[in-house]
Amino acid sequence: MANIEVPAVKPMNPHFSSGPCAKRPGWEPAILADAPLGRSHRAKIGKAKLQEAIDLTREVLEVPSDYKIGIVPASDTGAVEMALWSLLGARPVDMLAWESFGAGWVTDVVKQLKLADVRRLEADYGVLPDLSQVNFDHDVVFTWNGTTSGVRVPNAEWIPADRQGLTICDATSAAFAQELDFAKLDVVTFSWQKVLGGEGAHGIIILSPRAVERLESYTPAWPLPKIFRLTKGGKLIDGIFTGATINTPSMLCVEDYLDALKWAKNIGGLEAMVGRANANAGAIANWVAKTDWIDFLAVAEDTRSNTSVCLKIVDSDIQALDDAAQAAFAKALVAALDKQGVAYDIGAYRDAPSGLRIWTGATVELANVEALLPWLDWAFASEKAKLSA
Repeated sequence: MANIEVPAVKPMNPHFSSGPCAKRPGWEPAILADAPLGRSHRAKIGKAKLQEAIDLTREVLEVPSDYKIGIVPASDTGAVEMALWSLLGARPVDMLAWESFGAGWVTDVVKQLKLADVRRLEADYGVLPDLSQVNFDHDVVFTWNGTTSGVRVPNAEWIPADRQGLTICDATSAAFAQELDFAKLDVVTFSWQKVLGGEGAHGIIILSPRAVERLESYTPAWPLPKIFRLTKGGKLIDGIFTGATINTPSMLCVEDYLDALKWAKNIGGLEAMVGRANANAGAIANWVAKTDWIDFLAVAEDTRSNTSVCLKIVDSDIQALDDAAQAAFAKALVAALDKQGVAYDIGAYRDAPSGLRIWTGATVELANVEALLPWLDWAFASEKAKLSA
C-alpha cells in the first residue's frame, strides 16, 4: 500500500454527530450546578426555569410575540406527533417528504391516523418535490431541513400569506441555524439536541394564532393520548406555554438548554448562529469544489443544508462497485476516522444513500471543520489503497 501522509493537525473537538450534536464551545459539566435537582418542576424555582427557557427561546429565535411556545416530551418527534394528532383531519392534507423523517410523518398520517384525503408529494434523496404543486387550501406538513438528506427548503417564498390550511413544519435541524419565516409557519417544532447541542428527550412546539384557533374550534375524530392533549374543554391549556409541562421534565436538561440559549444570545443571537453554521458549511463546500472523489447529496446549491451536510462518494472506481461494496467502503472510511479520534458518528443515516453526514451547526467551531477536511482525504486515500493492495 502506498505511503499516505497523515495530516498533522486533528480537530480539537471530533464531535460531528447530527444528533445529539456537539456541545457549545467551552461547555463543561460545571455549568449545570444551578439545576434545581431533587425539586419539583412545579415548584416556584422549577416553573421559573421553564418560563425562562420559553422566554429565551422566543428572544433568540425571534419568535413573534403572539405565537405560543411550549416545552413538550419526546424530543422533536413528540412535538411533531402532538401537532399531527391534534390538528389534522379538519382539511385535506399535503404531506411533503424527501428523506426518512418526512417519510415517517407520511406513514403516521396515512397508516396511524388513517386520513383518507392525503396527497403525497415525495422526492428521492438529494432533491425537493415540486413545491409549486402544493395546495395551500390543504394543511401542509413538511420538514424545513431534511436531516438525513442534507436537503432544505431555500426559503418560505413558496408558502402564500393568504393560505387557508395550516403549515406544520418540522424544523429540528434548522431552528437557530436557518432563518425561519414565522409568518408563513403555523406550527414549528424542534429539539434541543440539534443546533444548540442540548440534551435529548425534550421538544419545543410553537403555535401561531391560526393554529391555536384550529385547536380551539376542532376536535379530532380519534381519541388523544394525554401526552398529546393541548386543549381542555375546547380551550388551549395555557399552562403548557408558561412552563407547566405535560409530564415531568429533566431539570438537568432544562439547565443545559438555558446555558445554550444564553451562549447563543451572548455571541449575537440568531444572526450570529446562522453565520457560524454558514461558515462551517461553506468550508466544506470549498473543499468539495476542489475534491474529485466527493460531492453533495443535495443536487441544487440553494437547497444544501448548512447543518446536516450530506456527501456522496463519486470516485469512478468506488462507483463501479456494487451497492453493498460502496456502503462497506463508506463505513470503513468512517471507522478509520473514528479510530483516529478525528470525527465521530459521521456516517450517512441508515436509510439514506451511503456516504458521509457531517454536522456543521452553530456549536461546531470553524477551526475544527477545517482541521477535519484533510483527514477526509487521508481516510479516502487509505481505504481506496486497500482495495487494490
